[in-house]
Amino acid sequence: MLEYARWKYFVILLVLALSVLYAVPNVFPSEPAVQVTANRGATVDAALQQRVEAALKKAAVPFDSSVIGEDGNLLVRTKGDDAQDKAAEAIRAELGTSYVVALNQASTVPAWLRSIGAKPMFLGLDLRGGVQFLMQVDRQAALDKRYEATAEDIRVLLRENRITYQSVEPAGNGVVVATLVPGADAQRARTLITTMLTAANPNVLGGGGQYAIESEGNRISVRIPQAELNRMLTEAVQQNIATINNRINELGVAEPVIQRQGADRVVVELPGVQDTAQAKRILGATATLEFRGVSEEGSPVDVASGAASAPPEARLYYRKEIGPDGKPLPILLKKRIIFSGDQLQNATSLFDSQSGTPAVSMRLNSIGGQRNTEYSQAHVGKPMAAVYIERIPEVKIVDGKEVRSTRVVEQVISVATIQGVLGRDFQTTGLESMKESADLALLLRAGSLAAPMDFIDERTIGPSLGKENIERGLKAVAFSFIFALAFFLFYYRMFGVITCVALLINLLMVVALMSMLGFTLSLPGLAGIALTVGMSVDANVLINERIREELRAGMPPQTAIATGYEKASGTIADANLTAMLAGIALFAFGTGPLKGFAVALILGIVTSMYTAVSVSRGIATLIYGGRKKLKSIAI
Repeated sequence: MLEYARWKYFVILLVLALSVLYAVPNVFPSEPAVQVTANRGATVDAALQQRVEAALKKAAVPFDSSVIGEDGNLLVRTKGDDAQDKAAEAIRAELGTSYVVALNQASTVPAWLRSIGAKPMFLGLDLRGGVQFLMQVDRQAALDKRYEATAEDIRVLLRENRITYQSVEPAGNGVVVATLVPGADAQRARTLITTMLTAANPNVLGGGGQYAIESEGNRISVRIPQAELNRMLTEAVQQNIATINNRINELGVAEPVIQRQGADRVVVELPGVQDTAQAKRILGATATLEFRGVSEEGSPVDVASGAASAPPEARLYYRKEIGPDGKPLPILLKKRIIFSGDQLQNATSLFDSQSGTPAVSMRLNSIGGQRNTEYSQAHVGKPMAAVYIERIPEVKIVDGKEVRSTRVVEQVISVATIQGVLGRDFQTTGLESMKESADLALLLRAGSLAAPMDFIDERTIGPSLGKENIERGLKAVAFSFIFALAFFLFYYRMFGVITCVALLINLLMVVALMSMLGFTLSLPGLAGIALTVGMSVDANVLINERIREELRAGMPPQTAIATGYEKASGTIADANLTAMLAGIALFAFGTGPLKGFAVALILGIVTSMYTAVSVSRGIATLIYGGRKKLKSIAI
């Protein structure tokens, strides 16, 4: 008698139920929406929601609803793509730069499905779309960064060689001016600066340009050549591409496209991204930390009021704490940076055990750790401040034209007294929320941008552009299934029906797994699914032909069915494992579309092996296993 264990039926039913649950969300279409996320210092609340709704009504932009989600963001569902663009413009004009306004696609999956983690499958730009950003390097900010770096190198050099100076500051137009104290050895200082620049930039000196170093009295001016500035801009774009790639990996986006466009622009395509505001904030953010010593010279209050000038080696900053006058408290910090986010190896967000506030735990590299140790050893009992720096792009309409600018926010988030010698492991507090702590940790882990970048264009690619591709891809899968169905029904009769049911369950499982695991489906992925349908057919052909051979050898029908499945299983496993190794190799060494094809192929192989060997056998046992006098079977 043909038997199949009851627990195996239970497993089949459980797999089928889970597959249906996690595949169903893919039938719910997404809706165009606008997402509003608060920047540092701003909040998303009911008052903001009312402001947004009033602005949309004033602009006569139709919308379905506005909801503040559990993530603290405001989501406005609009009526169509045209209304989405108009809504985004109206909201940006109303809220200004305190909030990030981004285009999005809102899910319509019921809440009870989302509560169990059921979500639609991510589709690539060629199928469903996603978000596309055009980013441009801020050339002036990049140059200013290079000028300041050169100035800091000169300060350290003069300090190490005990040459006292009044100031070393960028003077604009690629010139850095060092002003020595009266009586200092200007000739020696010039020689040291020339030697340092020659050793650090051998390809520039004597090559495409020359550092022009001039001295006049106690003033030494250094002009950075244009060749060096051009090289620095090129390297900055290349480093930014690498940093953006790291940040995308932190976001968990599959199959991104990052391409350089021209001299200073980068195109970023993120298929299947749901939270475009988060992606926009993380990709373009230049938020970082700088740790500086607190100046013991001068009065911060007098400097802030204009009654006195800041000491030569100090700068005026403002703390997050508010003073009696209702304004942030001023503080004077040293210009020298002890260490910054550039010297980090790892960063993790957490709650500080002592203060109970959000914090970021950091591990410095060897250079940062050495600087931290040396400074803390020499300044035990003295305060050190953490400065939070963020660049916020601003877009204003002047005379009907877009005028882009950037606002730099620098805030001292914490001032702590050095209690002992510090090492590579470090922790800072003073952040406003766990979300801010997590975002800052992500940015620090992914690396800082070599030069700030601004978003000059943002596009959400909706399903309309990929509609034809979806239709053709689904048609290819459908026709491959229909041809297989017709062949099996004609050639194998009842076992053809069993095979077709197994194929349907196979497709359902593939869709469910890709949805559960968050993989992105693109056109190559659809090709991989179509290929797995063919491979599943091959497995069932092996089983059916083996059953026929056993029947021709004179075996009873039930015994022939059992023997056919048992003897064919080994061959099926060998063939599919060989194909799986090829898929693993494609995934490991391929990029972009090849990875998408490999994922669909691997998942399809796994599900086809299960449905061909287990599911079809369970169905065959249900049909023929209970018959005591079975003389023939329809095969």
